[in-house]
Amino acid sequence: MNTDEASLAPAVRSILAAARERRVEGGRVDAAAQSVPAAFEAAESAGRIPVIAEVKPTSPTTKGRSDADPVNLAATMVDGGAAALSVLTEPDHFGGSIEALRRIRAAVDVPVLRKDFLVQEAQLDAVESDAVLLIARFLDDDLSGMVRAVRERGMEPLVEVHTASELTTALDAGADLVGVNNRDLGRLEVDLDTFERVAARLPDDAEVTLVAESGIGSAADVRQMRAAGADALLIGTAIMDGDVEQNTRTFTNTHDEF
Repeated sequence: MNTDEASLAPAVRSILAAARERRVEGGRVDAAAQSVPAAFEAAESAGRIPVIAEVKPTSPTTKGRSDADPVNLAATMVDGGAAALSVLTEPDHFGGSIEALRRIRAAVDVPVLRKDFLVQEAQLDAVESDAVLLIARFLDDDLSGMVRAVRERGMEPLVEVHTASELTTALDAGADLVGVNNRDLGRLEVDLDTFERVAARLPDDAEVTLVAESGIGSAADVRQMRAAGADALLIGTAIMDGDVEQNTRTFTNTHDEF
């Protein structure tokens, strides 16, 4: 990995160090995955804004920790209209677990994204999911191989980028489901204009589904992301804080303010 880690926030360096030490035992997974873009299209057809709601017990940028049962949280998010779910499996810094993802995927009928810092192909075999997050910044020259490896296991890669150059790298790697993270993992700071800057660099002929990630917490944020071309939104903290079902419903509804 060629990433200049000196530019990363200490918390992110710690996450990466832990990720490199994580080993997976057992054979290769073979998932029968649901399509995430198809779930977005179904939500649009039903008059809802496509939202990936995130089951996130904690994170380096949030205070406290949710001890709620993750399956109950997931079911509540789906009841609120989530088109898909994101489930943290990173244990040390986000409080996630492979078992939580396994239980959630068995309990809901929407696609489930595995969100983690994955740096080795073998780590893909920890659990079946419908989609897997791949962070372009942390895979460098390995991105194409990881995209291919995810697909070989029957899952969809959601390739996360933060800059126009990373978008180019993702497209060159064959990504057609791309998340633009408004949070700079170098400084852990959010700039909602990031999505618009990066999305504007998408070639006109690119057949790509774009997901806006991080920092989305209001109707104005939703309007901004959608106007800039977001096909879907990934929302974690703003849904997890408070009434989860009502919060999910708020972001997936079709009121005029959206």
